[in-house]
Amino acid sequence: MRVLGVDPGSNATGFGLIVREGGHVRHLCHGVLRPPKGAELSDRLHFLHTRLAAVLRVEKPEVAVVERVFLAANPRSALVLGQARGALLASLGEAGVRVAEIAAREAKKAITGSGAADKVQMQTMVTRLLKLDESPPADAADALALALSYAHSGALAGLPSRGRGRNNRRAMTEIVTGRTR
Repeated sequence: MRVLGVDPGSNATGFGLIVREGGHVRHLCHGVLRPPKGAELSDRLHFLHTRLAAVLRVEKPEVAVVERVFLAANPRSALVLGQARGALLASLGEAGVRVAEIAAREAKKAITGSGAADKVQMQTMVTRLLKLDESPPADAADALALALSYAHSGALAGLPSRGRGRNNRRAMTEIVTGRTR
């Protein structure tokens, strides 16, 4: 399975592609999409959309893991991040790539053991886990961490974490039918 991690940002969007073959994970590529400094928001969004579309055409991932939206202290920053995320999701939708979401905190915990890990810790662990010769840029390391988290949890990542018994059966019924109580 080819898994693309995407760490959205309007000034820098990290991406990282891995392949999972059986129980083994291998690094394929990574990078950071950086729109021109000082460009208008619409131009930055167009840049992100078209550049990710180009990556998708070349690399053909089966699934993309995008960082789940978080609450930001600054409403303007949250809005701009949401717009960048939308442009990236549109590229994925156009390419017909299945999308999963993982919160940054979940990926940090899965990769480092701590949901509060900093950028350097993430870079170090991603480098070790993928046996890279050098640390990827922070945004690309975050994207690779998302892909790794998904590759190791697979379809279980989207399941709700509920108790056993009747509640668990109810949760599975909701997932299968799409209906809630």
